[in-house]
Amino acid sequence: MDLRTVWAKNIEQFGSYPALIFEGNEYTNVECDARSSQLAHVLIGLGVKPGDRVVVTMPNSPEVIIAFSAVAKAGAVVVPVLPLLQAQELRYIFQDCEPNIVLTAEMLWAKVNEAAQGLPSPPAIFTLDSSGSPRSLRTAMEQAPSHLPPLAVADGDAAALLYTSGTTGRPKGVVLTHRNLYTNAEAAAEMAKRLPVEYERTGLGVLPISHAFGFTMMNVALLLGDKIVLLPYFEPKKVLEAIERHRVTHTAMVPAMFHTLCHYADADRYDTSSLAACVSGSASLPPSLAWQFQRKFNCLILEGYGLSEAAPIVTATDPTKPIKPGSVGLPLPGVQVAVIDENGNRLPPNEVGELIVSGPNVFQGYYKKDEETRQALRDGWLYTGDMARIDEDGYVFIVDRKKDVIIRGGFNIYPRDLEELLLSHPAVVDAGVVGVPSPKMGEEVAAYVVVRRGADVTEEELIRFCQEKVAKYKSPRFVKIVGYLPKNLLGKTDKKKLREWAGEFVASAER
Repeated sequence: MDLRTVWAKNIEQFGSYPALIFEGNEYTNVECDARSSQLAHVLIGLGVKPGDRVVVTMPNSPEVIIAFSAVAKAGAVVVPVLPLLQAQELRYIFQDCEPNIVLTAEMLWAKVNEAAQGLPSPPAIFTLDSSGSPRSLRTAMEQAPSHLPPLAVADGDAAALLYTSGTTGRPKGVVLTHRNLYTNAEAAAEMAKRLPVEYERTGLGVLPISHAFGFTMMNVALLLGDKIVLLPYFEPKKVLEAIERHRVTHTAMVPAMFHTLCHYADADRYDTSSLAACVSGSASLPPSLAWQFQRKFNCLILEGYGLSEAAPIVTATDPTKPIKPGSVGLPLPGVQVAVIDENGNRLPPNEVGELIVSGPNVFQGYYKKDEETRQALRDGWLYTGDMARIDEDGYVFIVDRKKDVIIRGGFNIYPRDLEELLLSHPAVVDAGVVGVPSPKMGEEVAAYVVVRRGADVTEEELIRFCQEKVAKYKSPRFVKIVGYLPKNLLGKTDKKKLREWAGEFVASAER
């Protein structure tokens, strides 16, 4: 359960093979293992000690994967940070976790350097992708030993510090141990072995590796001996080209990516017949989108559920068992789930309550936030803040975020239900539903929708459409057609921003 030895175990089990393909170049597992050990020795030479934090922020590349492994091999704690964050967001993370070193790319140097300016203990900043720069570690790596540094690391030692997206406040650092991450990847790998892949296992790495989902899927690939075609970022043309050229058999994406591929005008020009299965996670997948993607690409979509605090995967869809539309599948091996009411009582099948999780994947706590940790971890269970139901067969159905539930006149309304209803309208391509304060009802339901180009539909028609399908008290009081919905860096609808929009819109509508 030691992340320091993942590459060595991969080599022992599968021998030497091209583990990564990136921008036309192949990187063997042996090469990646050696280069990560070299970087680990360089980091130790720079003063990195066990338990120190090392931030890694750069676009997807072999260097990211090598850096993650190197930090683990040095006994330190990797802090993966999405490269799209702005300087002030980076600065907050630097202030919170006080890293000794930041590893980045030359193209991000100015932004990272700006974020570190004026800090009481600014980190040293180095790049990995340009050997000609004085701040690059490439030359030092080439001169370093390629064996694993002789350090003792325990299963329970911290391995990663993942920062939440901060959509409801300041990001929190999630402390994950070697055991958390290794057991979660191992359990997910057992599930991934059941994918209906007929060719040589070739995955497409398009998720940001600096996100918990992408981080774990990379570890899963190493445990399975997969070849990974790595893309620096998501672009539909590049994704389809990679699937055709490399005969990609499987991939993991977020719903926004599936949506983009479904509506990409030139998708039919590419041979995607090798693609057998896709895993969806990180955000809710509307059943209508899953059906549309599977029909268009003749490919199975398997939805899962997780959160950073669970390292991150909690449930996954098992392709060898019945697939229930709308479900995020069954708990991974070794993971337990339950649904409770507001008093902490277990609820029977199909009753909606808060989902709680227990298992070796559950995090240690939030970094330097004892009160938030006590709220999230109680009696060995992680309180997820997600509303869910579990059916009689153990399948989990996520209903909504607890904090997103709208209480209108004493009745609970789940935005996800209304979003999926709106998405079933032939004119609607995206929808976001939030609650806004109402003196009379406590909260009112406001919906923002994006319609297809050229669609002939009005906001009033969409309200009537909802009222014909669900009880009137559940239907949106306000609907606004817009050109786009605000999204976070992973393509999730930014509900915090949407509430700001809705508050302004409702205020003007009621004047």
